[in-house]
Amino acid sequence: MTAVQFHTQLIDLESNLERFAYSLTMNKEDAKDLLQETYLKALMYQDKFEDNTNLKAWTFTIMKNTFINNYRKTVKQNTTFDSSDNQYLMNSRPDNYTNPEMEYSHNEISKKVDQLEDEFRIPFQMHTSGFKYKEIAEELNLKIGTVKSRIFFSRQKLMKTLKDYDR
Repeated sequence: MTAVQFHTQLIDLESNLERFAYSLTMNKEDAKDLLQETYLKALMYQDKFEDNTNLKAWTFTIMKNTFINNYRKTVKQNTTFDSSDNQYLMNSRPDNYTNPEMEYSHNEISKKVDQLEDEFRIPFQMHTSGFKYKEIAEELNLKIGTVKSRIFFSRQKLMKTLKDYDR
């Protein structure tokens, strides 16, 4: 296959490649970038293409592999490695974790929780503190179903009282 034929057939695949790129990225701009990168690689490795084989399948494979490699690279770049003892840095909160707005929000929600009747408030607070349903049931001498329903109703009451509250 001559270079002109190769280029012509490659250009004819553009609409198919665009659709495939969009199906992979689900973003128009990223799809255009992937298409451009695929064309670049196809032209760079034109000498690797064997005559009498499927050019469409070859370019689709280039696109798919390029997408996978880019995805892996992105995931790797977003991974944080913590070499400290006990992963202290990974588990510690940043210095700017709390801000006045968050503190105010937390205080407002806490006030609403404190206004719940004891039979709802105590199981709810235990649950949000990390207790399991079974532990709460044993501690309060209740059945698990009762604990679950009280926590559920506590959430319902809080959502009702906080419905106008803007997050």
